[in-house]
Amino acid sequence: MNWQVATCCFFLGVTTVLCSLDFTYHDNKAVENYLKAINKNYSSITYLHSIGASVAGNQLWVLVIGLHPSHHMIGIPEMKYVANMHGNEVVGRELMLHLIEYLVTSYKTDMVISQLINNTRIHIMPSMNPDGFDASVQDCYGIIGRTNKNGYDLNRNFPDAFDLNPNPIQPETRAVMDWINNENFVLSANFHGGAVVASYPYDNANSENNEISPDNDFFKNLATLYATNHANMHQGVQCLNTAIFPNGITNGYLWYPVRGGMQDYNYIYGQCFEITIELSCCKYPDASMLSEFWSENKVALIEYIKQVHKGVKGQVFDLLGYPIPNAIVEVKDRNHIKPYKTNSNGEYYLLLLPGVYTVIVSASGVSTLQTVNIKESQNLYAMKQDFLLHLPTSSVNSHLQICTLLSFLSTILVIFCT
Repeated sequence: MNWQVATCCFFLGVTTVLCSLDFTYHDNKAVENYLKAINKNYSSITYLHSIGASVAGNQLWVLVIGLHPSHHMIGIPEMKYVANMHGNEVVGRELMLHLIEYLVTSYKTDMVISQLINNTRIHIMPSMNPDGFDASVQDCYGIIGRTNKNGYDLNRNFPDAFDLNPNPIQPETRAVMDWINNENFVLSANFHGGAVVASYPYDNANSENNEISPDNDFFKNLATLYATNHANMHQGVQCLNTAIFPNGITNGYLWYPVRGGMQDYNYIYGQCFEITIELSCCKYPDASMLSEFWSENKVALIEYIKQVHKGVKGQVFDLLGYPIPNAIVEVKDRNHIKPYKTNSNGEYYLLLLPGVYTVIVSASGVSTLQTVNIKESQNLYAMKQDFLLHLPTSSVNSHLQICTLLSFLSTILVIFCT
């Protein structure tokens, strides 16, 4: 196995010039050094941070790409890609590195990529399971390296809305859960291997909820979009021991039930639409095939990011013009298991296909509704619709007091820091 990497690409301090990323497998240190080199050379549009550590102490690196990469901006949607959740499913890990290279080197030279970066905050995690990758061996159908160092399958380790999950939450899982809670993710995809298909929620179900989510139309559209823009996924690729997937898509539960999956957790608990993308029949193919995998997925990866700009977004305000956090914002006849709520800025993002919808907003016992006619998004910008809630005087005063306190604390912090 070839772990060698070009010196000028990966060893910080040797040079500030980045070589083109080679098509080979990169170990955890090489990935870390590459991400640091990218961050150093493209510091104005990238932000590198670790969201936590694995059982063995490997950092869970995330590179953020955007016009304001280090923090959330009101009106700018957040999306993420996560790969290598199963340590022995490695193609996605390398695709994420090549996607990063493509995005940052195309900025200001490619109009579409520039617009995408300016209007989106893109989070990319090449490896959620670096310990598993360290343990893995080149094998198409084996399971060595699939789990984390404690022996737990990370895609069976999240809280499940349909069935009690008895497995103790692992450090990698906890880090991702905290990450989801701390950010405002709207759209996501996670990458696996062993099949060639785009799978969408639900992954699990019970007697009260069937496998069909209230946003089934949008999820099917997401999966179809990826499969269609992939070189051959849409043709229904059949791998060893897998079914033929018509149009290259499947409902996760109908394929096979998954308890504790990350996909359902994102959608139900994180207000984030996530699908699972299986990239290759062979989980750990020869490195000579990586260039072909990149060519097959490149267009689909870019087109998928654009989907975070579908639907409607906006803020919810009280009578004094202050944003209302934790206001419930739902669409009639597609209520979520956990109602979708505004963030600390009073923001909401609803991914919806073009059509006419009734949006219902409520807080402190007061509600309002608005019919919205959503058309295809233009210039990577979703329809904007703000809401005004006539809250009781006590609630307005509470919001005013909170906003005044936050403003005061911010002022004190600035004075202290300067």
